[in-house]
Amino acid sequence: MNVRSTSLVTLSGSMLLSVFSLTGCMVGPKYKVPSAPAPPAYKEASPDAYKETADWHVASPNDAALRGAWWTVFNDAELNTLEPQVETANQTLKAADANLRAARANIRVQNANRYPTIGVSPSVQGERESANQPYFNSTIANNGEANLVVPLQVNYEVDLWGRIRRNIAAAKEESQATAADRQNVLLSLQTELALDYFELRSSDAEQKLLDDTVVQYQEALRVTSNRFSGGIAPKSDVTQAQTQLQAAKVQAADVAVQRAQFEHAIAILIGQPPASLTIPAAPISVELMPPVIPPGLPSQLLERRPDIAAAERRIAAANEQIGIARAAYFPTLSLSGLAGYQSTSITSLFTPSSFVYGLGPTLGETFFDGGRRRGVSEEAVAGYEQNAANYRQSVLTAYQQVEDNLVALRVLSDEAQQQRQATASAVESERIFNNRYVGGVDTYLQVITAQTTALNNERNDIDILRRRMDATVLLIKVLGGGWDRTQLPPQ
Repeated sequence: MNVRSTSLVTLSGSMLLSVFSLTGCMVGPKYKVPSAPAPPAYKEASPDAYKETADWHVASPNDAALRGAWWTVFNDAELNTLEPQVETANQTLKAADANLRAARANIRVQNANRYPTIGVSPSVQGERESANQPYFNSTIANNGEANLVVPLQVNYEVDLWGRIRRNIAAAKEESQATAADRQNVLLSLQTELALDYFELRSSDAEQKLLDDTVVQYQEALRVTSNRFSGGIAPKSDVTQAQTQLQAAKVQAADVAVQRAQFEHAIAILIGQPPASLTIPAAPISVELMPPVIPPGLPSQLLERRPDIAAAERRIAAANEQIGIARAAYFPTLSLSGLAGYQSTSITSLFTPSSFVYGLGPTLGETFFDGGRRRGVSEEAVAGYEQNAANYRQSVLTAYQQVEDNLVALRVLSDEAQQQRQATASAVESERIFNNRYVGGVDTYLQVITAQTTALNNERNDIDILRRRMDATVLLIKVLGGGWDRTQLPPQ
């Protein structure tokens, strides 16, 4: 029921104006970002790593340009099709989105404490006393009476020491941390998809190599069988050729299983059942060169990494908790008011004589709490120190991850060249021993040894390329994937 009068409006308006004008100071420490160790340059970076390319640029802490589609540097059309589906369909990311919405809603919850709560609680009570009750004067008996009340209630806590403002600030900082968490989840999922994708393409390359090897070994078995039938070669040559052929078939079957599992993992990452996704085979070429990713300066890593940003924002939220704990040592001031109408009859309820009101401040101070406030303050300080330590550890771990992937890329680049030379020599040796066997110079055991060596080296070629692609993907991830702190929601 909406009830107003000139006196009520004047009273409520005056009270609300006085309420909004009452704000005090803020107790507690002023926040300052903790220092973190930063080397002048990366130890393991190769000279080429700092060259800017057309596909990738060194990030700037103040650069707000979106570079989220980092996977496009690999120039793979299938990967470019799969990656965007992570953000729209992955269920883990949807959970992170819900968590972010909850954090943003908490800002509204805390911000509501800046304003008074206003409510109406009308009530109707009726009563009739018995004329026959003990010790009752029958002359004052009545046939019953009713009490009708329509009050408007106002309650407000004055933020004298900044407790409410610090709760709002802490909610905003936690929301920013949650937004960074969400970005970190997205980056991790995109990275996982890229890793699975290159594992799948490496499996395609191994599958093709082993299928070709099976054909080659079938031909070798035919040759040895013919030589045995002609009395030129012993039966052992045939059995060795059969063994080599069956072993190659087993390896090919194992690769097929791995390939299918990587495809299933990709389907889950893009929010599809495995039965709904089929990725055509496309063997990765061992001649492929992974893109060069400039790491930038170590100091820029603090701006690029969403997990570091989340850790830093939680330090700021913990700092607010110290101020909130200290505010508990000071008095609290609350304003409350009630205005409305009260009458025993509905006909006289809204007359001026039925108007009632009450208004008054309440000042409260706790003198003894058994050390509770001190414990809460110490807990808040410890929480701040814990978050600061976690932040510094996140920074150190980030530097380690960058260095690990830089050294992997640098060493694997040299290793790939050495392996290609080894593979070429092994393939040539296989050709020579096979010709010598056909010419009757060498035994078939030497051919088998050469075949095994050549196959192992060719598989190593593929594996080294896979490791280089994985290290490139991981380097992009640990550099933040093109994200920077300017993409955090504003305070």
